[in-house]
Amino acid sequence: MNLKNKLDYQGLRSRANVIKKVFFYRICGTGMGAAACLLKEKGYDVEGGDTNFYPPMSTYLSTTGIPCHQVAQVTTEYLKSFDLIVVGNVVPGSGSEARLIEELGVPFCSFPSAIGALVLADVNVIGIAGTHGKTTTTYLATQVFENLKLNPGYLIGGVMEGRPSSRLGSGKYFFIESDEYDSAYFEKISKFRSYSLDNMILTSLEFDHADIFSSVEDIKNQFKPALPNIDKKIIVNRDYSAIVELFTETEGINKKNWYFYGESSELGPKNVKTSTEGSTFEMNFSGKTLTFKTNVIGFHNILNLTAVIEYALLEGISESEINEAIKNLQMVKRRQEERGFYKKTLVIDDFAHHPRAVVLTIDAIKAKYPAKKIHVIMEPNSATARSAIFQKEFSASLDKADSVVFTKPTRPTSVKGVGDLDIYKITEEVKASGRPARVVGDIKELREEIEKNIGENNLILILSNGTCLGLWESEFVKELQK
Repeated sequence: MNLKNKLDYQGLRSRANVIKKVFFYRICGTGMGAAACLLKEKGYDVEGGDTNFYPPMSTYLSTTGIPCHQVAQVTTEYLKSFDLIVVGNVVPGSGSEARLIEELGVPFCSFPSAIGALVLADVNVIGIAGTHGKTTTTYLATQVFENLKLNPGYLIGGVMEGRPSSRLGSGKYFFIESDEYDSAYFEKISKFRSYSLDNMILTSLEFDHADIFSSVEDIKNQFKPALPNIDKKIIVNRDYSAIVELFTETEGINKKNWYFYGESSELGPKNVKTSTEGSTFEMNFSGKTLTFKTNVIGFHNILNLTAVIEYALLEGISESEINEAIKNLQMVKRRQEERGFYKKTLVIDDFAHHPRAVVLTIDAIKAKYPAKKIHVIMEPNSATARSAIFQKEFSASLDKADSVVFTKPTRPTSVKGVGDLDIYKITEEVKASGRPARVVGDIKELREEIEKNIGENNLILILSNGTCLGLWESEFVKELQK
């Protein structure tokens, strides 16, 4: 590994005035594409390349004016014409692509370092971090502050209806989804550590990403060096023991800058009431009980919105202004997204792939549709979800489903030292409770199971961060009625 041309945050800051042309190597990832658009907005001459271009990012990139190439057709000489190569974290350190980049003689970096140093260094940045709810909370915060006419910038790791995944903005706020996954093969630190964060909202913290972390302590160790450098507001969910431990264990933090929310906090949310129209809830802020009403449903989403509201209140925004701003908020695609009706049966798509997220999603759907039977189709797709780490938890997470279908993983888990999730055992446990359950191996079998559960009183809830055996790329999508 030859890292003599690698630039970190400080190296990029020192060269910010001489960097003009930037090439994003493997641009079609969600974070890479959004970062490329931010640099283009900032005035850089941006191009990119990848091995495959898939929707939705390929569609998004085609509208940006950023030239995109097949990397196999990009010559070494062409790459040498750029001032900086931004390397996606899908590039393995042991592969030929890494050797090519290292030997070019061109400075290279990760995309978190690039946007942290070249875009965010002089902006008031609010990072939204945590195991669950990062994308949703970032999107909610962006919409709320837009509705307040504050024109925030943002970077969101998801697809939103009618808007790009990132925007520079012209106000004093920039909201950025700040995940704990590592940045690049040569930069094995969590992305948020390079984002020049001035504030943080920490929604949750528990074990995940077992392909790179061995315990929740490993994840906490990514936060501990970052938290003392955040000199403004740190808003955290008190319901997670690991977050409380960060508060007590992290050296060098200003505890006066920490603000708590959650069920176990004084702030709340309290008295949450949900109907088909939305939710009302209360917050105890500065000795006063404040009441809020929103179209958002699901207790976990009310928690996410509470964090955003707390930040807004701390910024001096009034209860009445906030209430006006939260009336009608949208959700990110694949977060409780109502895709349409299949033969009069409502089909909902959700990204949930962690046991807690599964529980919260099913609870939210039941709250909105109490009279419907919920038939869950679950695709264990991520490395952690495919592993046996959450064997018991996944089984328990499906207790409120009226039926369960598991799709058979197409590959074993990449988590070292553990076996694969035993989906056959879980389906047997579900059947033992008197509910139908099955494992399917292809889209034909999956369609057969969907046909068994059609009807106006039924709801099909698909939980996957993938394509669900190709269902979302099949003719099934065209058969959905809005």
